[in-house]
Amino acid sequence: MELKINNQIKKFEAESLSVQALLDIEIPQKQNGIAVAINNSVIPKSNWNNHLLSETDDILIISATQGG
Repeated sequence: MELKINNQIKKFEAESLSVQALLDIEIPQKQNGIAVAINNSVIPKSNWNNHLLSETDDILIISATQGG
């Protein structure tokens, strides 16, 4: 499966992935302060386990940072 994540194409061996599974692969160490948008629609964290991704999805993962 090929997915477009933050404007980069990445390949995964799985035939289907949920948002949570993708995050477990991409950023396993940090899952707080994360927002995910699929095709310009924010996916609530409560739906990450149930929302399945497809190869046509445009995925944006945003991580909150501290700073002044």
